[in-house]
Amino acid sequence: MRKYFLNGAILSAAVSAISTYRTGSSGPRDWRFYLSVVASLLTLAVAMGTVHKESKEMAEEGHGF
Repeated sequence: MRKYFLNGAILSAAVSAISTYRTGSSGPRDWRFYLSVVASLLTLAVAMGTVHKESKEMAEEGHGF
């Protein structure tokens, strides 16, 4: 679990998602706001998938991650 919380890609995607939500929640809620939130969440999902794949590859190589 620590590998997810301390990964730079996940941290930056989470901060970006929070920033997007805070910025958009103070303004008008139109289709662009919702599209930005979806894009931020997809970025977070891709970062989590990448960390999972890298840790799986490291475990298969015997480096133990």
